[in-house]
Amino acid sequence: MSDKKHLFVSNLWNDAEAAKLSGADRLVYRSNKLGSDQRITNTGGGNTSSKLIEKDPLTGQDTTVLWVKGSGGDLRTASKEFFSSLYQDKLVGLQTVYAVRADKGLKSQAEDDMVAMYFHTTFNLNPRASSIDTPLHSFIPAKFVDHMHPNAIISIAASARCVELTKEIFGGAMAYVPWMRPGFELGLAMQEICKQQPDVKAIMMGQHGFISWDDDDKACYLATLDFIETAAAYIQAKYQAKGGDATAFGGAKYQTLAPDCRTKAFAAILPWLRGQVSQQRRFIGTVQDDDKILRFVNSKDAARLAELGTSCPDHFLRTKIKPLYVDWNPQTEDAAALKAKLKAGIEQYRKDYAAYYERCKRANSPAMRDPNPTVILIPGLGMIAWGKDKSESRVTAEFYNCAVEVMRGAEAIDKYIALPQQEAFDIEYWLLEEAKLKRMPAEKELARQVVVVIGAGSGIGKETAHRLVKEGAHIVCVDMKAETAQATAKEITDKLGQGIGVAGTGLSGCGPAIGLACNITDRASVRAMLDEVAIAYGGFDSICVTAGVFWPSDTSGHIPDDKWAFTFGVNVTGSYIVGDEAARTWKEQGLRGNLVLTTSANAVVAKKGSVAYDCSKAAANHLVRELAIELSPLVRVNGVAPATVVQGSAMFPRDRVIGSLAKYNIPYTDDEATDSLVKKLAQFYADRTLTKAPITPADQAEAYFLLVTNRLSKTTGQVITVDGGLHEAFLR
Repeated sequence: MSDKKHLFVSNLWNDAEAAKLSGADRLVYRSNKLGSDQRITNTGGGNTSSKLIEKDPLTGQDTTVLWVKGSGGDLRTASKEFFSSLYQDKLVGLQTVYAVRADKGLKSQAEDDMVAMYFHTTFNLNPRASSIDTPLHSFIPAKFVDHMHPNAIISIAASARCVELTKEIFGGAMAYVPWMRPGFELGLAMQEICKQQPDVKAIMMGQHGFISWDDDDKACYLATLDFIETAAAYIQAKYQAKGGDATAFGGAKYQTLAPDCRTKAFAAILPWLRGQVSQQRRFIGTVQDDDKILRFVNSKDAARLAELGTSCPDHFLRTKIKPLYVDWNPQTEDAAALKAKLKAGIEQYRKDYAAYYERCKRANSPAMRDPNPTVILIPGLGMIAWGKDKSESRVTAEFYNCAVEVMRGAEAIDKYIALPQQEAFDIEYWLLEEAKLKRMPAEKELARQVVVVIGAGSGIGKETAHRLVKEGAHIVCVDMKAETAQATAKEITDKLGQGIGVAGTGLSGCGPAIGLACNITDRASVRAMLDEVAIAYGGFDSICVTAGVFWPSDTSGHIPDDKWAFTFGVNVTGSYIVGDEAARTWKEQGLRGNLVLTTSANAVVAKKGSVAYDCSKAAANHLVRELAIELSPLVRVNGVAPATVVQGSAMFPRDRVIGSLAKYNIPYTDDEATDSLVKKLAQFYADRTLTKAPITPADQAEAYFLLVTNRLSKTTGQVITVDGGLHEAFLR
């Protein structure tokens, strides 16, 4: 068992913690520690296992059970339910079944058939589906097995001289097996290596990663770290001998733009780019422009290496066969030139992907998937990764970072080689992978959508944000004060989590919700907010403006001129500025969207004491119609007209509630709880309606939800009333 000092990985094992655990719980512990260091394995990648003695629930006899990470899940966060449990003797017995089928010339089909066979070996009715890597763990004759995807090891596995380098670096401790698709054949090959080379403690898996083992779980963990440490130290020494960062990837060809220039460039290009890659299905973006990715995209070798594509199967399942590299000179070419090169590059990428599909497809291959790139590399700027949601785009970015590190290591010690395209295709379009995709639950109604909710700090806006995120939307919570917007965003992320994957740079490292400050009466503030949204998610789809102000007239019916202007500024001009600025982005993006404004039942009902508010809402009603015309056909514009919503409304602080109670002669006491006062006033307003029920923010949120979905896809220029049946507001 090694006690060597680790510089390139972290030894997180704690004897005191581990001593409290036994059985499969120790496997979970070991797995979580390995998964916590992304230099050891990537998100969702790698497998761990333990062969444990368990009581057979049928016979009561001791039996050996293989506990192994099942299909899906992530080692860093995996709990016991993410591990499948299988009878070890039954798994080994499947070798006979496989041999019969493979001997008939049906090896590929036999590989797929074996996955279904694992269900017949399940121990204790464990519902977790087994991974395709299960035979690797079962057929190695050791109690504890780790299969990891460290960048350092893959750098060796993806080098032209992998066999020689494995011997040079690890001596006789690590054997070598050439690339094979994970499954039975690979497991049998590893079993044979263990028989022929009993002193070997690990196997280098060509183009893939490595697997190591021991009969003690801590020793297995430390051995895994030692192998990675040895590889990383060897690579670093060779890398520094060649000049280190200064000469990485052939040295710099382009220079990085200044941070503010990068921000402006990304904000300008991202919505348009999102529209280009989202022509089949919408994508959410993650931007990365840290030093490491810039070192790569700016380099002389970036174009060559990007074209080769990735090596490890876990990488290209998310990054596709290769990224799109755009040979743009940030020092001599402008944004228009970048857009032109991106457009041409995307068109060529689609053609190349279609040609790759046609060249490699088999008779039973699934239909060609979306041919748009999921990784785009731009000199001077960095990388943009795309996915179905923020979490997936972050994982895509993480995986291409891994690919870059693999290329850096492989080029330092030898020459990087990619997985042959046919092998890559057979992984990407594997029927088992396709079946797994089809088993996934249907996407939610607002999946792949980004919705900006202005006024999300309280009341209707906050409720709308929570309502929309339930249906899969990414929510941009906007309010005058950053802290209130961020509080709502935090409520959302506390419920849903930030998602998996390494966060991008700055705002792009966000999760399913972010909080931003904005003054909608200030055009520059609105533009800055929308640009921040572009950097965070790549663009946006819908905007709900729930922000509004109410300034009452005094007892004589007078309202100061500045308060009149303030009321119209927020309730009318602010909505116009939002729509007008958003129109620029929607047009660039080219994807259909929605704008929903908040008006009021007061827009058609004159009431004493609210002249400025009522008139502003009447104007807002007509603004809905005007903007519906101006933004058609790309954007539908509609309105929601609430009656008085007291509960949770920022427009009803305690003093206004008390003032209203006094105005309507509703009994109350000065020391009465605010909640009680609000309930009394809300019921008073409810009693004036046909439904006699208080109107809540949740009632309004349902209307916003309806209008940003496609349920009313042919409705625009309309105002939906949510007023409980206020007959005074019936249209005349």
